[in-house]
Amino acid sequence: MSALVKGCTNHGVLFGFLCRRRHLAFPRYMSNATVGFVGLGNMGSHMARNLLKKGHPVVAYDAVPQNVLALKADGASVVGSPKEVASQTSILVTMLPASSHVLDVYTGSSGILRSVQKGSLLIDSSTIDPSVAQQIAQESKASCATFVDAPVSGGVNAARDSLLTFMVGAEKEEDFVRVKEILNKMGKNVVHCGPVGTGQAAKICNNMLLGISMIGTAEAMNLGIKLGLDPKLLAKILNMSSGRCWSSEVYNPVPGVVEGVPSGNNYKGGFGSALMAKDLGLAQNAATLIKAPTPLGSLSHQIYRIMVNSGYAEKDFSSAFKFLQDQAAEKKEC
Repeated sequence: MSALVKGCTNHGVLFGFLCRRRHLAFPRYMSNATVGFVGLGNMGSHMARNLLKKGHPVVAYDAVPQNVLALKADGASVVGSPKEVASQTSILVTMLPASSHVLDVYTGSSGILRSVQKGSLLIDSSTIDPSVAQQIAQESKASCATFVDAPVSGGVNAARDSLLTFMVGAEKEEDFVRVKEILNKMGKNVVHCGPVGTGQAAKICNNMLLGISMIGTAEAMNLGIKLGLDPKLLAKILNMSSGRCWSSEVYNPVPGVVEGVPSGNNYKGGFGSALMAKDLGLAQNAATLIKAPTPLGSLSHQIYRIMVNSGYAEKDFSSAFKFLQDQAAEKKEC
């Protein structure tokens, strides 16, 4: 047993008492606490700005310098590594692309756990393998810190407008209460799914359905347009009928149907097709492990992998509509 873990164990009663005292007063403390934020991409940058708007000083880091400079202009303090973020605050949020990035940010040579303060609250809003979340939770516990997984749903516009849904995996109810105080500043719905890893389980199920429904919406819209229907009229009919879904109503993949979504901006920004392929891969890995049949999830995964290899990796995942159109154009030329 390491000296750090032994120290935590030997002082367990006192530490537990102090933690309970801190939890009782935590909401008041949290109202203006400094929050560390690592990962300032399309989603994370909006989330961090909302913390600033709600009165939280933010200490930030991102591997892309221009992302950091943009948040610095909005009032954040910036540092040179995740390790430096952890040394300056006891509340941290991470929003990263994949499991490998999360592992490096937490456990790498310049990672959070290299300088994490005792009693810190670590919130990961990335979408990663549930087993990775559980691994980091154990390593955080050895450093006397609490880790929860809190992946999000809602997209870039919801991140901008503080309307995200957070799916939280936390070992204890008191940990969830602490987390909720912060997440409410960035979202609309905060749901406790169970122990660490269950937030990720809920997220990969949600994103598998989202990937399937976006492809279905793209196919329906493409078919209707080719049959001579006006796309706005078709979307209106779908959204007042049984085909209605988030992909058709809120995030329609056809340019000009819905304002302010990536389809109207040449599919720039938003949630990249490469990230959707990654999330569908996580769902397929989980399905294989527990022997759950997911034929449409598997097919959607393959479609997005083809899109990634066909130049759509950085385009929003709603570019499935453009992919279908381009495929038809290529066949026509042949």
